[in-house]
Amino acid sequence: MDSRAIYAKIEEQLVLQLPFVAYRKANKDVLSAFLQESDTIYTANDYSNSGFVFAPFDQKKESFLIPADSSRYYNAVLLKDNYNDIAKEPHVNITSDINDKTKEHHKQLVINGVKSIKTGQFRKVVLSRKEEIKTGKPIDLLILFQRLIATYPNAFVYLWYHPKIGIWLGATPETLLSSDGKQFFTMALAGTQLYDPNTEANWENKEVEEQEMVTEFILKELSLISKDIRSSKAYTHRAGTLLHLRTDINGDLDLEKPGLQNVLNTLHPTPAVCGLPKQEAKKFILSNEGYDRKFYTGFLGELNITTGQKTESNLFVNLRCMEVEPEVVNVYVGGGITKDSDPEKEWEETVRKTETMKKVLF
Repeated sequence: MDSRAIYAKIEEQLVLQLPFVAYRKANKDVLSAFLQESDTIYTANDYSNSGFVFAPFDQKKESFLIPADSSRYYNAVLLKDNYNDIAKEPHVNITSDINDKTKEHHKQLVINGVKSIKTGQFRKVVLSRKEEIKTGKPIDLLILFQRLIATYPNAFVYLWYHPKIGIWLGATPETLLSSDGKQFFTMALAGTQLYDPNTEANWENKEVEEQEMVTEFILKELSLISKDIRSSKAYTHRAGTLLHLRTDINGDLDLEKPGLQNVLNTLHPTPAVCGLPKQEAKKFILSNEGYDRKFYTGFLGELNITTGQKTESNLFVNLRCMEVEPEVVNVYVGGGITKDSDPEKEWEETVRKTETMKKVLF
């Protein structure tokens, strides 16, 4: 089977209104898909089952699973001949709901976040917004998915569909967790700037401080459930047209306890998508953002997949994502706020991020 045959099967799933997920891992040329055989809603709250998990930002809400044992699984090498044409081909004309009111709301949100930091409620908070984009006609999901694959070779790209829950696509650069059942790998990712091939990355103190806080939190929390934690030095990581500061972290799972569940509960939501301390920042987000993040800044990926002698999990933070509704695409973006954050610059950063996603819609 080649990738064209998988796309045909995905089209059939859409016609039959049956759940599926299709995805391509970063720096790989393989298309994978789980095609569920019924429209049943399966949950994955203890992360012990096998399949593809899709989890929301708010841990109090349900995580969903496309189960391996109730789905057909396919993979094939991607045929890239037409990808450059797909990436350049105009898709739809779009109009956005962005206006002065939207801008002022987000700037005021940042102002309130900075005030709360300065009064000692938390050290950092990640604040976000949703931008509604009207397309004027239904989106061709497979073309959009292929455009994401062509545009973001260094990201985990996915198309997730459940007729009773919704349609999501994304191209995320951030690994939440990789595990072989004995060890795990994660990363601390923070700071954002546009990639310029002619200029060396220069990180401001605010961005360096933000990344150090994320790394410090993850190392401290993981040390409570793993005896051997190792980390790299921070370095610049490119994800498509953006650059981030990144630190790699790995450790050993406690095989006498539900190790994967413990690590996930410890990591999610990470400071890179929530803040520090986590519970205080999360409370502020839920009380002040004014909308439901749903699966934005949640996580997704392969859960307890057995290949040969190994059982692996590969999970990713759901960043740089969009939710597709009839003739509307919701794009989600955010940024880390510290005591030195400037509301105007934070607004401009969210605009840059939405432009990154919008370019696959044009």
